[in-house]
Amino acid sequence: MTTTSWLRDETPYDVFRFLRTGEEDRYQTARVTGEGAAWLASAAGGEPGAALARWEARPECPAVLPCGTVFDVVNVDPVFGRRMLDRLWEEGPGSGPVAAHRGRMLLFAAPGTAQRLPALLDWEEWGDAVPRPLCHGTGDAVTVPPLAPAGQESSEPRWLVAPDTRNPWLPGPEVMLWACVRAARAVSAADVRVSIFAPAAQGANVYDVSRRR
Repeated sequence: MTTTSWLRDETPYDVFRFLRTGEEDRYQTARVTGEGAAWLASAAGGEPGAALARWEARPECPAVLPCGTVFDVVNVDPVFGRRMLDRLWEEGPGSGPVAAHRGRMLLFAAPGTAQRLPALLDWEEWGDAVPRPLCHGTGDAVTVPPLAPAGQESSEPRWLVAPDTRNPWLPGPEVMLWACVRAARAVSAADVRVSIFAPAAQGANVYDVSRRR
């Protein structure tokens, strides 16, 4: 059975009690809903009803979850990742959950993406222009942000697009390839364009999850 830093089957606590009505302001639950937390918990494996004791006791702590069954993760440079998100939300179907951790952007994708995306990039004409992502799939694990985020200056991982449903839409390898290529083309176009405007502050974009298709 797959285990994580959260999982303790013998603990009967209700890990999601602090996400319920009445405590939203304290825990900033606009970023992670109870449904989204349940989806994350499903990646931990274990028997139905198993409690995530550490998350219950310390909801401000990140955790480690395995990839390959519930989701894969595409790990990219944050500047290029922001361009990918811009393309996904402005021209494409939106994105799945997205996190930032240790100077990288983590895009949650459909299982199998980690295996197929590198091969698709190898065949793509624009593949050489794409900064090679780190793809986490079966056998890998990633650190996910806490439910109760720390302050803006914290070095802890944080959600950029938080999980908000038990069955979030996750982009597959073809969608991720499309976003990579569009982002690479945007970089190429920017090289020959002079702007009179200052660049936007990093992390300034807000992605409207109600548009996710």
